[in-house]
Amino acid sequence: MADEHEREWIRKCQEGDAEAFEELVRRHQRMIHALAYRMTGSVSDAEDIAQETFLRAYRQIGGFRGEASFSSWVYRIALNTCMNWKKSADRRQHLHEEWANEQNDAAPSHDTAARVNEALRKLEAKQRAAIVLTVYEGMNHAEAARVLGCSETTVSWRVFMARKKLKRWLQAQI
Repeated sequence: MADEHEREWIRKCQEGDAEAFEELVRRHQRMIHALAYRMTGSVSDAEDIAQETFLRAYRQIGGFRGEASFSSWVYRIALNTCMNWKKSADRRQHLHEEWANEQNDAAPSHDTAARVNEALRKLEAKQRAAIVLTVYEGMNHAEAARVLGCSETTVSWRVFMARKKLKRWLQAQI
């Protein structure tokens, strides 16, 4: 269980004291960064995941009941963040390979991701956002519509048009 100082920091944080949360971060950041690094093998991804972990912990601190130690609680958040990162990375890789295979029956080249990212950047912002939310982030069209502030039909149309453009642009690169 947490020591008395940690329980006090948690209580203060639950009351809105950001400095108390900073102390909790300082106390646990190495552990979380080490976990994220072991899960990703990348220092920069580990830094992003650690930051996301502590943002989520800050948003959820009001729900922390102290049934487990703070370190166990934040570790679980970090592990879930890592798992979500992995799913997202796998989804991106699969998408890049799928799009490359549509263009070429041969195995995807090492620059497939760069070509796809370049093509994505060419899309107009609304189409790119629809693709990113539905394909990369795994949202369904209803969820993406709520995020984008438009109808599901609009999201469907943007995804359809974006895929059509991406296919055309990627074929032109072969």
